[in-house]
Amino acid sequence: MTATILFVDDEPDLEALILQKFRRQIRDGQLALMFARDGIEALEALEQNPHVDMVVSDINMPRMDGLSLLAKLQEAEVKKSTIIVSAYGDMSNIRTAMNRGAFDFLTKPIDFADLETTIQKTIRHVEMLRDVRQRQAEAERAHAALSRHFSPQLAKRLAASGESDGIEVQWREVATIFTDITGFTSLVESAPPETLGMLLNEYVGGMTEIAFTHEGTVTKIIGDAIQVLFNAPGDQPDYATRAVACAHDLDVWAEAFSARWRARGVSFGTTRIGVHAGPALVGNFGGNRFFDYTAYGDTINIAARLEAANKQLGTRICVSATVAKEADNFRGRPVGELMLRGRSEPLRAFEPLPQQKFEAPETAQYSDAFAKMEAGDAAAMPAFAALVGMHADDSLAGFHLKRLLNGAKGIRMQLE
Repeated sequence: MTATILFVDDEPDLEALILQKFRRQIRDGQLALMFARDGIEALEALEQNPHVDMVVSDINMPRMDGLSLLAKLQEAEVKKSTIIVSAYGDMSNIRTAMNRGAFDFLTKPIDFADLETTIQKTIRHVEMLRDVRQRQAEAERAHAALSRHFSPQLAKRLAASGESDGIEVQWREVATIFTDITGFTSLVESAPPETLGMLLNEYVGGMTEIAFTHEGTVTKIIGDAIQVLFNAPGDQPDYATRAVACAHDLDVWAEAFSARWRARGVSFGTTRIGVHAGPALVGNFGGNRFFDYTAYGDTINIAARLEAANKQLGTRICVSATVAKEADNFRGRPVGELMLRGRSEPLRAFEPLPQQKFEAPETAQYSDAFAKMEAGDAAAMPAFAALVGMHADDSLAGFHLKRLLNGAKGIRMQLE
């Protein structure tokens, strides 16, 4: 590299002398030299030439002396490594220069061999600082990109260490959550842009923070839809348990969010959540110029289908039997065997419930009615009817009652 040095001295013959002494380094492209006659002229030169690597300055100069210049240089965002040169080599000046951030100190008359050695030492220091700043800038850029997907702790670790393990494309066992909002398209068409922007930013921000609290990886945010992964990029043996807990917290937060905005006169729809677990192709699919950590595969598609199934089922959360089986102490009630769009085999699904609702008498009543329906027992219809009669807000029980009234048999159902 070519190091650019600004010499600041009011002696009229210094410039010619310096150019003569360093002519070989200048010719070989090792050094580029600039000159100023006092501190004010030096600051002007630095403003016009921010690429200057280091400053060599006299102390005794008109208008602004070298120690005042040094103080100004230390106020800059990017500080210049500075060598102070003076005929006044007393301890007071040395102490002042060092306290104001001088990198080194030389006395006049100048020993050019000593000056050259000091300059080379300073250049090595400048190169080291430049390398540190570059690595810091790269880490900050990496952290900014990673923070879109990973929890703050994981993003910081990945950015600081430059780890690639787990970010490269690979097959992994994962649990994935899909969320979407009912009626969001209508809201987009009716709400003022400033309201919509504020609402959506708050919603996505809050949902993302909850995902990060459970150490989930946010792989997609498309409008109002959010996708979260567990067990990627790092190992999370309890990934199914995390996914269910995260789904519950997302649901609670989204319901409270919707209520707050309804109170302000904005009709914000219900958030639907689908959860599934299985193998997926996971990694950075953005190439060299764009970071896009995401996942593909049947597991991902099923989670999206389960999210959509909530609309017909009347539920807000729908998880697959795989998730229900893998999650510790899963509490929920069976939905049935769903024939999802694009699939030839039925998928058994469950509605996870918070502890209080799981332990409520109506959950046991639902389970009894569902067992009768699964067994083909004619008593299933009156059992569901009785449940709906006592709990009209039980949308899932109402869904099954409607199916039975329409002549449906068993627990298998075709969904759009």
